[in-house]
Amino acid sequence: MAIDPIRPTDATARGLAKTLLRSTRSAALATLTREGHPFASLTSLATDVDGTPLILISALSGHTGNLEADPRASLLLAPGGKGDPLAHPRITLQVRAQKVERDSAEGRRIRRRFLARQPRASLYADFPDFSFFALRLGRASLNGGFGKAYELEAADLVSDCTQAQALIEAEEGAVAHMNADHADAVRLYATALLGAKDGAWRISGLDPDGCDLSLGDKVLRLNFDEPVTSPDALRKTLVALAAKARAGS
Repeated sequence: MAIDPIRPTDATARGLAKTLLRSTRSAALATLTREGHPFASLTSLATDVDGTPLILISALSGHTGNLEADPRASLLLAPGGKGDPLAHPRITLQVRAQKVERDSAEGRRIRRRFLARQPRASLYADFPDFSFFALRLGRASLNGGFGKAYELEAADLVSDCTQAQALIEAEEGAVAHMNADHADAVRLYATALLGAKDGAWRISGLDPDGCDLSLGDKVLRLNFDEPVTSPDALRKTLVALAAKARAGS
């Protein structure tokens, strides 16, 4: 009797998949040429508030023309680590690319979040040939290491933002406030809660499920114990995390 290599999707698999999605800064993007041949390239990556992958690409690049002709694509996130690369978690996402209107509220939010994750992109983000694309999630294949394979749906990966409009609107101000007035707490989130080396860590993004921390090219994901959907709930969660970090530092 054949053994099914795919494990049942559980909370651990969902958590690992979301962490990979939220904390990976670059990915292999595979598009389809007009002849139908797979075409893989490297792209910088960020996420929208709900976890939708975001890319910034030039009209002069081959993958841009491919996506405009056929929006279907695949995205491989494989941060790797020491030793055998196949022993580390990675995830392959099936996506459909959608060009983002720059002057829309969504476009302004996406530009801000992308540049917070990829600050060097500010050098060319506003060039006329560059555009932001949102990669709408479909199914995903997660490999958590040897013998840990899972098949996931979009709902397993994205954050539920249906009741979080107030949080989305407050995110930019909350990020600025934490970085300007509570840098010590942010540093403790990284060092005391996530075991990172000390440094001038900053929050680059907030969402219902957690916050993204950055220091240079290093990115960390701090997941909340419970989803938050309002600015007040966010404030209480961040205060509680700071207290936990100070108690354990």
